[in-house]
Amino acid sequence: MDLLEYVQRRATTMIKGLEHLSYEERLRDLWLFSLEKRRLWGHLIAAFQYLKGPYKKAGERLFMRACSDRTRGNDFKVIVGRFGLAIQKKFFTMRVVRRWNRLPREVVDAPLLGVLKASMDRALSNLV
Repeated sequence: MDLLEYVQRRATTMIKGLEHLSYEERLRDLWLFSLEKRRLWGHLIAAFQYLKGPYKKAGERLFMRACSDRTRGNDFKVIVGRFGLAIQKKFFTMRVVRRWNRLPREVVDAPLLGVLKASMDRALSNLV
């Protein structure tokens, strides 16, 4: 847990009436996401913009489409390039690909960013 997550956890305990609830229940009652989920949400929006949006030209160098007709879930699977260093886990593409490939078809097939955000809210609502 990083420092910001710790601060959010502590701040939600200071709200009267929510002290006795778990962190997840406090977030649910306040209609908030954990910072980890908000970070993931932002990364997936950026990936959408690289894959289908205004940064598509730059995204062609970052992501490669999976060339297979056997993909389950969504049809817009991407694969990770090969890196020889242990630092590969820190790269944006490495963090996003696994999560992007697990998104439902209705999220990935969104034609516009607004539609993606609304459908991603529903898809990520069960995560805490």
